[in-house]
Amino acid sequence: MGRTATQFGPAELEPGLEQGQDTGLEPGRDASGKAAESTGEEGIATAEFAIVTLAAVGFAGLLVTILSSGDVRELLMGLVRQALSY
Repeated sequence: MGRTATQFGPAELEPGLEQGQDTGLEPGRDASGKAAESTGEEGIATAEFAIVTLAAVGFAGLLVTILSSGDVRELLMGLVRQALSY
């Protein structure tokens, strides 16, 4: 069974198709019935997102470690006290 027009997003709806009308296209196939060509890059955005998320978590952990040390805490508290004393 092919995809229906409701399975397409608004921008994908072919001209002349009404909502719910069968397009006759199977998922992964083009209009001629041939299998859609794969670029070999499926999932690349997800992998990039995962790598960036892990890097952000690592950076946040490093900041927590640095900012919770006694010397840095005293430096930051001194800056806050000085800013509030004016």
